[in-house]
Amino acid sequence: MFSSNIGKPDQESHALVIGGSIAGLLAAQVLSKYFHRVTIIERDRLSEQPEQRPGVPQALHFHILLKRGLDVIEQLFPGIQNELPASGAIAINASANFLWYGIGGWTPRFNSDLNVYSLSRNLLECMIRRRLFANKRVVFVQAAIVESLLSNSNKTQVTGVRVRQKLDSKQDTYPRQTDFTADLVVDASGRNSHAPQWLEAIGYKPPQETVVNSFLGYTSRLYQLPENFSADWLGVLVTAKAPDTRGGVLTAIEGNRWIVTLVGVGRDYPPTDEAGFLNFARSLRNPIIYETIKDAQPISPLTAYHRTENRWRHYEKLSRLPSGFVLLGDAVCAFNPVYGQGMTTAANAALLLDECLSQQLSRHAHGNLVGLSQNFQKQLSKIIAVPWMMATSEDFRFATTVGGRPSLMTQFMQIYLDQVLLLAADSADLHKLFLEVMHLLKPPSVFFHSTVLKQVLQRIIKESSQKSNRTEDRLLVDH
Repeated sequence: MFSSNIGKPDQESHALVIGGSIAGLLAAQVLSKYFHRVTIIERDRLSEQPEQRPGVPQALHFHILLKRGLDVIEQLFPGIQNELPASGAIAINASANFLWYGIGGWTPRFNSDLNVYSLSRNLLECMIRRRLFANKRVVFVQAAIVESLLSNSNKTQVTGVRVRQKLDSKQDTYPRQTDFTADLVVDASGRNSHAPQWLEAIGYKPPQETVVNSFLGYTSRLYQLPENFSADWLGVLVTAKAPDTRGGVLTAIEGNRWIVTLVGVGRDYPPTDEAGFLNFARSLRNPIIYETIKDAQPISPLTAYHRTENRWRHYEKLSRLPSGFVLLGDAVCAFNPVYGQGMTTAANAALLLDECLSQQLSRHAHGNLVGLSQNFQKQLSKIIAVPWMMATSEDFRFATTVGGRPSLMTQFMQIYLDQVLLLAADSADLHKLFLEVMHLLKPPSVFFHSTVLKQVLQRIIKESSQKSNRTEDRLLVDH
């Protein structure tokens, strides 16, 4: 798959990725198929061990790699799934070992093909990074920040980036300035992306933004798994049921540890003090998380995170974009992290980049990248649309959410999905279908297949009949 035709025929082709988190790492792996060299510019210093780094504060909290994301990462890095258990990741069957207390109570438990892994974000990122450390086409430039884009004289093409780099680990500033030229620049720098300002500086309009904010926040802590603990599950999720604003998740991760994340919507933020954290856990719709951790040994501080707004920068709507520049991951669309869609959407974006580059090369024998940017951003918006709809529809359930109002279609979907979830509390088939949609394996449209629609209509008719009978009974009593 490797092509030497990108860029000028007499020079080595070069791609550059801004950001060394999961979105950037996956993009770099794809780019290494098409370019002689791939450079990853990363603000932090990187370790070969799964260590916390300043650039990913959200890594201290619960993460889930959805089944679709796991499958894509395996496709990009063959064999990595076999390495996960040896690194300490916990194998979990999403329908059997993970308890879910949803709006209809406990969901059914059964074995399925929804096999995933529970592990820390730091471990997952480290395992992917090790693969790239071993890729001879990939180079990391660490402790460096991108200041601006470089472009050709008429500003039609991005030709690289201007970088400032720390000289040693003791410095707070980035004094050394270097220009990196590249045939393609990929921005995977996350929520803090400065791409709108970079584009404006070379004569392009910044993108419009859509922001939906439910003011959700969470607080997390690690616990040592008690030696005498015995249960037939590996994780548990208690969801909020609007207008109730509180939920939480507990799951086993590597190192014989639990990670516990408590969630509150509408600025009902979980406390960061010992007593407040436990009282918040006890206040959930089901006390199972509190009962599990009340006597467990904490092994980390309580850490809060409140930057959870859904933010979509609409690069796909721009009438002009420079050639040689594409954006993906949270730099384009950052979801409310509580729904766990970010890493999997980034993985799908990496596959799309692979597809777009392959098509571009098939059309242009000498590696002309003109048109790639706009084509990629438009195609990426289609990938984003489904998880965006899922995340914002849930956030719009809460009256405190800002960023617009739920459309009639969104309100209908909320009511309809509630019926599906209530039915799923008693149906293994429906619960599995819901999990497949949640893990981005199937589109939400499957909820409208005739077999599901029939069950929902029957439930609505039954509820309506029961409500009517109760009304008649009250009238008879009154008389």
